[in-house]
Parts: sequence; C-alpha cells; structure tokens
Amino acid sequence: MTGFAAGQGSGAGHDWSWDLRSVNGKGFDLRLRLPDIEGLEPALRKAVGERVARGNVTLNLKLTQAVGSAAMRIEPEVLNAALAAVDKVERAAERKGVALAPLKPSDLMAMRGVIDHSGSTIEDPAALLAALMESFAPVLESFVAMRREEGARTGALLASRIDEIAALTDEAEIAAAARAPKAAETLRAALARVMEATEADPDRVAQELALIAIKADVTEEIERLRVHVEAARALLAETGPVGRKFEFLAQEFVREANTLCSKSGDAELTRIGLALKYAIDQLREQIQNVE
Repeated sequence: MTGFAAGQGSGAGHDWSWDLRSVNGKGFDLRLRLPDIEGLEPALRKAVGERVARGNVTLNLKLTQAVGSAAMRIEPEVLNAALAAVDKVERAAERKGVALAPLKPSDLMAMRGVIDHSGSTIEDPAALLAALMESFAPVLESFVAMRREEGARTGALLASRIDEIAALTDEAEIAAAARAPKAAETLRAALARVMEATEADPDRVAQELALIAIKADVTEEIERLRVHVEAARALLAETGPVGRKFEFLAQEFVREANTLCSKSGDAELTRIGLALKYAIDQLREQIQNVE
C-alpha cells in the first residue's frame, strides 16, 4: 500500500527533516537512513512496526546543526584561506578601478567549508532522541492516515470486483442449466453412433458416457465460487490486515474459474468463465494494495 508523509523539526541544537513513504509489498520491509544516534533506530522500528503490517517502507532523516548552535564550529584554516582569497580579489578590483560591495560576515560563513555543518558533535543525545521521536509522531500519524484513505478506496474497488464475480457466478449457473438438454442430446447421439459402428457392450458404453457427463458437471465449481465470494466479503469487513488472506483466496478463485472453463463444452458458459477469469485477475491486482 502506498503512502507518504514528511515533516520538519528542531531542538537540542539541531534541525531535521523526515521523509516517510511506502510502496506495495508482499510483506513488511522497513529501510532506514538515519544519523548515528544511540537508541534512534530501535525506537523508530518499534513505532512504525506497531502501525504498519505490510509494504516496502523507507524512512529518511536528515539532521544538521542548527544555525547559531554552540556546537557549530568554524574551520580556521579554511577561513584564513577564504580571507586571503577575498583580499586578493579586492586588490585586483582596486587596481582595475572596480568598486566592490563590502563583504559581510554571512558571506564568509556561506563559503564552502568555513562552517562545519557535519553535526558530528551531539552534546545531549538523550534530549535529541526525545525531540526527534516527539516530532516523528505526527509524521507517522499522517502517513497512516494517508494509507487508511487509500485503503478505503481500495476496499470499494474490491467490493465492486467481488460483486462482479458473484453476478458472473449466477450467470454461470443459468448457462450450465441451459446447456443440460443440449448436452444430453449430444450424449445420446454419440451413444447411437458408437453402437452403430461397433459391437461394444451397450451397458459399458452407457457407463462411460455417464462418467463423461459427471466430469462435465460444474455444480461444485459454482458452489465453491459462491463460498469464496462470501469469504471475500467477510475479509472486507475485518479491521485488521487481510492482504495475505486475500491472496490465498484469490488463488482459489482462479482454480475454480479454470476448472469451469475446462469443463464448459458450451460457448456461453466458456464466455462467462473467461469473464470470471478477467474479473478475478483485476481482483488480484487490487489485492496487492491491501495491507
């Protein structure tokens, strides 16, 4: 199930930004990109794992020293090199008669390497961890809410597919009943041809034809399709994760539809069987979005 949330925060001498997103996946896979802060990774894994059961989830945290933080360090060698370069530029401009705007301290601080923003110094890890987890809570809540909204939309699509499968199952039952007289006539004609062309035992031939008729019967397949429809509707009514259960149920739908087509022997029933397979395939695609 897809989802996305982002957030920003500051505290304990740092600024940070969160990026939390997920895509469809058969299981639950959480990948983290975090700065090295003791206790942060297990805390985040626990927080996300309690709210998400399925999907490939990535969580990124970018952490920097806050501007003006006491931990922000000036690199003296880089600063001296920058000042020397500025002095050289100003002298060259003066010789050419070019007027330059006065240099501001912020201009120097913006030069690459003058200020160390590595964030390697964390004065109070416990305070930073607490601030990070507090700011992550609304990000996770927004993420879960987005997934819940998508889940509601997916649920409506699944319900529509299940209703379509149920309707096609009813059509299959009607088509199977309609083909019965024609099938019986076909079997009688086949029996007559066999008896005319051979000296086969009539009772034995009749037994074989009866077995053929039994193998062509789709009553059990239709009944099992109805049972699967009710099971699918029950899963939709559950409040917990049902994605894996839906996948197994979809496999059973496919099996019954395939058997129905193989037993059909009738153009109309075959058409309905193919429509069933198409509807089931669409159902399986939507199931990939279910947690």
